[in-house]
Amino acid sequence: MQKQQTLVLLKPDVLQRNLVGKVLSIYEENDLKIVKMKMLDATLELAKAHYEEHEGREYYDRLIEYITSDTIVALILEGENAIERVRALNGPFDISKAKEGTIRKKYAISNNINCVHASDCIENAEREMNIWFRE
Repeated sequence: MQKQQTLVLLKPDVLQRNLVGKVLSIYEENDLKIVKMKMLDATLELAKAHYEEHEGREYYDRLIEYITSDTIVALILEGENAIERVRALNGPFDISKAKEGTIRKKYAISNNINCVHASDCIENAEREMNIWFRE
């Protein structure tokens, strides 16, 4: 097992529905430590940098529109195999395939309004943490 850090974004619907504490508690109850956290309104520049690999796909504009529609929470979580564990806690993008107890099964409204984003690999975690937490 390897200690890792990963980026998580709590999307606008989480804040709008007062679910921040509930979602954060799931990560903390699973031995993931919040290393950094901030609330912000995602700019178009940040959103485009974050979703650059999706540019040109039919859903790209929806991603950008949604993540910039309201305040989000960006956080860095740390723990053993954090990337894999966070993604398992979140559940799959397709909420019809999400298992009971996952964040998306509990709280996602649709595949587009799906509560959370988490990095999918070490390289993307590093790239995404640098986008959202430029110091």
